[in-house]
Amino acid sequence: MEHPRNPYPTVDIIIRLTDGGIVLVQRKNPPPGWAIPGGFVDYGESVENAAVREAMEETGLEVELIDLLGVYSSPDRDPRFHTISVVFTAEASGEPRAGDDAKDIGIFREGEMPELAFDHGQIIQDYLEFIRTGKRPCSRGSTTRGKSDEGK
Repeated sequence: MEHPRNPYPTVDIIIRLTDGGIVLVQRKNPPPGWAIPGGFVDYGESVENAAVREAMEETGLEVELIDLLGVYSSPDRDPRFHTISVVFTAEASGEPRAGDDAKDIGIFREGEMPELAFDHGQIIQDYLEFIRTGKRPCSRGSTTRGKSDEGK
């Protein structure tokens, strides 16, 4: 039996601290850059539990998931392979510390964002727009609507 080639499920967590800053981690592993905390969903794990676990592993923060921002699935969003990310918003208090595969950690405000990995610049733009307007971002999957994807 041939094994299907499927995208890898991941989570990303936009953690907003009580002072309004957004927590980002500087990646220790390729691809380089700053990123929203997140990672892979383990087999047998819900995306919600994965988000809470990844937040703790990468930032040392206990988070409370607040909302689902959206699902990001563009095949080129990760240069290593095809991933699908479920992006949550969360709140936390305390002092974040770099852990797991994070080289550094920082708290950034709108207009102060560093060079971001993956599609995280777009995700943060979508988040800030969501905060301003209350409108969720539309799907960031494929820009070719109505056409079937190759390999289905």
